[in-house]
Amino acid sequence: MPTDSFPWETALGPLLLAVLAVTTLVISDLRNWRPGRYLCKPLAATAFLWLALALDATGSTYGNWLLAGLLLCMLGDILLMFDAQHAFLGGLLAFLSGHLLYAIAFLHLPTSWVGLALSVLPVVLLAVLTLRWLRPHLDGPMRQAVPAYILVICGMLLCAGTTAGNAAALPLLSGAWGFAFSDLAVARRQFIRADWINGLWGTPLYFGSQLLLAATVFFV
Repeated sequence: MPTDSFPWETALGPLLLAVLAVTTLVISDLRNWRPGRYLCKPLAATAFLWLALALDATGSTYGNWLLAGLLLCMLGDILLMFDAQHAFLGGLLAFLSGHLLYAIAFLHLPTSWVGLALSVLPVVLLAVLTLRWLRPHLDGPMRQAVPAYILVICGMLLCAGTTAGNAAALPLLSGAWGFAFSDLAVARRQFIRADWINGLWGTPLYFGSQLLLAATVFFV
């Protein structure tokens, strides 16, 4: 486990790219400017991949699993740029797989059963409330796909809870829960109401959460 301070000089490039790309992405979405979205969303995803690689994600088993999850999330980001139903389903599958790989990564860290126990109630509440909110708006294949996706998110959050007490626990738990809550903005846009509010809070929360997860490789 590293004992020195976090290498901000190494992280500066990815963080600056993330700030610029996410800010421009949010503005592009507010103005409904598609070229800005198509340019800045992949750039914002590149920032969290860059951060993980700069912090030597490939130097540990945990980091390799996390990096694979980040790559799938980048694929999901690209697919969700498009409005077609099959693109949304592809993005949903990419993010679902990303959540699964994150869960596997978390299980490579020392396990805290207390942390797992403390995670159960908030995870169950999140699942129940989200399903009650979305179910009236789901039809066709989404009636099965969305509950399956929520189940996988819950599994990822429970696995994140097992990392309590590890050096990476604070950014890891913050990133995992932030990622889960950012999915609510995507769900609201897709199934409830597609307005500017979704991207205004959901986009920065999502990319900030991915950056936090990418940063955890330094502490392993």
